[in-house]
Amino acid sequence: MSGCRSADAPIEYNLKLGKNKGTLVDTTQYQKLVGKLIYLLDTQPDITFAVSLVSLFMHSPHEKHLEVVYRIIRYLKSTPRKGLLFKKNKQRGVKVYTDVDWTESITNRRSTSRYYTFVWGNMVTWKSKKQSVVAQSNVEAKFKTMTHGIRKMLWLKCVLEELRTSSYETVLSQQSNHQYCT
Repeated sequence: MSGCRSADAPIEYNLKLGKNKGTLVDTTQYQKLVGKLIYLLDTQPDITFAVSLVSLFMHSPHEKHLEVVYRIIRYLKSTPRKGLLFKKNKQRGVKVYTDVDWTESITNRRSTSRYYTFVWGNMVTWKSKKQSVVAQSNVEAKFKTMTHGIRKMLWLKCVLEELRTSSYETVLSQQSNHQYCT
């Protein structure tokens, strides 16, 4: 892919991927590519949502799914200097931002929960995951998402206490519409 064109985002805005779109592609090759993208998630949080979306089709990928995988790779190729940067700053505390897409999935109507945790102003953990059951309302979906965020915040608080860090504050914030996601 040395001569490929660049992509300005890992995924098209409002892309809806479903099952059985086009011709089946080689499952082994698709799984290898997506597996490598999953490995990159530790240092590339900007591709989290896109990779979680294409990983839903690991067992029966179609041409459209493979096109999205190639777009993610083109995006990574065009942003070689993007990644995590941990800066020293005066901010002391744990902040957790949560976000949810209520029934956005066209394949099974389950909501997608996301959370992002920051320690002293630096993002240290993030997750984007389908909820295990279909939420009956937007409020229920948000509640489940905030519960995951609170658990992660409490875990980080315990880690900081173990490390005997100085005083700090904790903040949980419910966001809407991918403010922190690409």
